[in-house]
Amino acid sequence: MFQNYKFTAAERFMRYVQIDTQSDPQSDTYPSTDKQKNLSSLLAEELKAMGIVDAHMDEYGYVYATIPATTDKKVPVICFCAHVDTAPDCSGTGVKPLLHKNYKGQDFILPDDKTQVLKISEYPYLKTQLGNDIITASGTTLLGADDKAGVAEIMDLANFLMSHRELKHGAIKILFTPDEEVGKGTAKVDLKKLGADFGYTLDGGDAGSLEDETFSADGVKVIIHGVIAHPGYAKGKMINALKIAGEILAALPKDRLSPESTDGKRGFIHPVRVEGIAEKCTIEFIIRDFETDGLKKKEDYLRTQIEERMRTYPKASFEFIVTEQYRNMKEVLDLNPHVVDYAKEAINRAGLILKMESIRGGTDGSRLSFMGLPCPNLFAGEQGIHSKLEHISVQDMNKAVETMVHLVMICEERS
Repeated sequence: MFQNYKFTAAERFMRYVQIDTQSDPQSDTYPSTDKQKNLSSLLAEELKAMGIVDAHMDEYGYVYATIPATTDKKVPVICFCAHVDTAPDCSGTGVKPLLHKNYKGQDFILPDDKTQVLKISEYPYLKTQLGNDIITASGTTLLGADDKAGVAEIMDLANFLMSHRELKHGAIKILFTPDEEVGKGTAKVDLKKLGADFGYTLDGGDAGSLEDETFSADGVKVIIHGVIAHPGYAKGKMINALKIAGEILAALPKDRLSPESTDGKRGFIHPVRVEGIAEKCTIEFIIRDFETDGLKKKEDYLRTQIEERMRTYPKASFEFIVTEQYRNMKEVLDLNPHVVDYAKEAINRAGLILKMESIRGGTDGSRLSFMGLPCPNLFAGEQGIHSKLEHISVQDMNKAVETMVHLVMICEERS
C-alpha cells in the first residue's frame, strides 16, 4: 500500500516550522497571537489544492476540512487534530530546520550555538533511530515538532487518501487548532460544525505510543493583600505582600509535590508566575493529579500552608481562586473503549510495538473528550519538546501517517 508512495510529511514539516506561530499566555485575544493564522491559512489553501473543497480557516484561526467517504457503509466520522502553535518556553522565531541523513549514533553539535549538543546519552530514544534521518533545529530556537509534526502528518494523510480513493473509509474530519500551548486550544472550537463522532490528536512522542490518560488540572490564583505605608514611616504599619509571597513559596516542599521531584502518576503544586508590588502580590499556580479528587487535596494543602504564613500578619488578607483547566480524558475514553482499540490495532498493523502511556500534562484531546468528542493522543514522533534540542525522525513521522491510514480502514471494516 505504501511501497510506491512518496511521503510528504517531512518536506511539509520543514516548511511549516519556519513560520513563527508562538502563542502568548498573557494575551486575551483569540488566537493569542495573530501570526498563528499565517500557518493556518496556508494549511487551508494546501488542503483545497488537494481537492478538499470545504477546507477553510475561521476567524479564530481554526482550520476545518473534510476528506469525503469512499465507502457506502455507515461509518463513524473520525477527526484528526493537531495544534499549529509552538510553546512560549523557547523562541520560535527564525527556526532553521536541519536534516541529518543516515544517523550513525553520533552526538549533534548544533551549528548556530555550539553549546547546544544533542547527546545520545541524554536522549536514549536516538538509539532506535540508527540509519534513519533526523531533523533538528540550528541551536538558537526550538524546532516546533510539538506540534507541527502532527500537522504535517495529518496533511500527508490527507494527501495520501485524496490520491488513493480506492481505499475504503468513512468521512474524515481535519481540525487544526491555535493556542494549545497556552491552554486555549479548544476555547473557540465548533464541534457541531466539525461533526465528528470521535477523534485523535497527533501530539505524542515515541513511535507506537498511544496515550489515553492525562493529568486532571486546575489553576490557582493567590492574591495577597498587604498594608502599604510610606517606607520612611512604615515601622509597625507596613505589611509587604511581596515578602509574604516569598514566605509562601519558600514553604513549598522541595522533595515532593513539585514537578522537579515527581514522575509517573504523582502530581504536583507548581508556582508559574509571581507579579506584584508591596501592597498587593499575585502568585499563580498550576495543580496536577491523575485523580480528579487529588486536585482538591492538593489545593486544600496549599491553602493550609498559606493560612499558616498569614497568621503572622493578621492585618493582611488573601484570596484563593481555583479555575478548572482540564480533566483526565481516561474518564471519557473508558466509556468508549472502541476508540482506543482501533488505535491499538492500527499501531500493530503499522508494524510497531504498542506503548500505552500516560501524559504528565494535557492535550486538546483532554478538553475535546469532555466536550463530547472522545479523543486519545497518537504518537507524532516529537522528542525534546519545548527546547533547543528538540528533534524528530523522518521515519517516525512516516509511521504516524501509516498508522492513521490503517486506523481509518479499520474503522470502515468494523462498521
